[in-house]
Amino acid sequence: MTVVRACVRDGLGGSPTAVLDDGPFGEDERRRVPGAAGASHAVFVTREGERDGRPAFSLRFFTSEGELPACGHGTIAALGFLAARAGADTYEVSLRVAGRTFAGRAVRKGPYAEVGFAYGSVELREPAAAESALFLPALGLDPDALGPGPRVASVGRPRLLVPVASRTELAALAPDMGRLRAACDRLGLLGCYVYSAPSPSGRLAARMFAPAIGVPEDIANANSTACLAAHLAGRGVDRITVDMGDSLGSPATIGATTQAGPSGPVVRLGGGVLVTPPRPLP
Repeated sequence: MTVVRACVRDGLGGSPTAVLDDGPFGEDERRRVPGAAGASHAVFVTREGERDGRPAFSLRFFTSEGELPACGHGTIAALGFLAARAGADTYEVSLRVAGRTFAGRAVRKGPYAEVGFAYGSVELREPAAAESALFLPALGLDPDALGPGPRVASVGRPRLLVPVASRTELAALAPDMGRLRAACDRLGLLGCYVYSAPSPSGRLAARMFAPAIGVPEDIANANSTACLAAHLAGRGVDRITVDMGDSLGSPATIGATTQAGPSGPVVRLGGGVLVTPPRPLP
């Protein structure tokens, strides 16, 4: 097992993610790995030969609650892991996640690497009245005072994107996790990704609350950053840099760019990783 710190900021912090070769693991064994590794997520990697002239792998993601259809920061961690194992300064690979195939790239310097991958399209819709009525009070936000802006977005499982005015307001949030979990379970949403207004350069901060998957707050959530990038692309913002993890004492940063695609904005995600030496699975 290798623990990769995904989406580090200036070489520090990041989200510890367990990455290991897949094998004959049972469901309970897979769910045990994140906690045993001191991580929120685990990635299981399977070699699939070659695809489009590149080494090909499939990825599966687990938290203590079970399997996820996709995980952005887990994909970033897996890219860093594969590049380190290959020993190449520049490494390109084909990845398959939940039936979606895409290319990934890593530029490595020792245990550090800058990685990125083209994620594809994102589904966006307006939230139903019941979704706003349940989720926003659980976050400590007044639906009437917040006004328009929340969106439901999905790259596998839906989550609510919620804007707030500033980083100060974002940092002050103290969600009721019991109410938030109940709302997630009732309406089938992954959680809430709350973000501050972007600067003119596209820099902003965000916090992801996902108790439905056993992660009260995520240090880094790249899938939700992809969702936000697709949402903001409709407002003329084609590049964002998102700071996360500060409230948890582990600063993380995720970059996302968008470009037009046949079915909507296509998002490319990226971040820095630090790969630690392999160690036995506890």
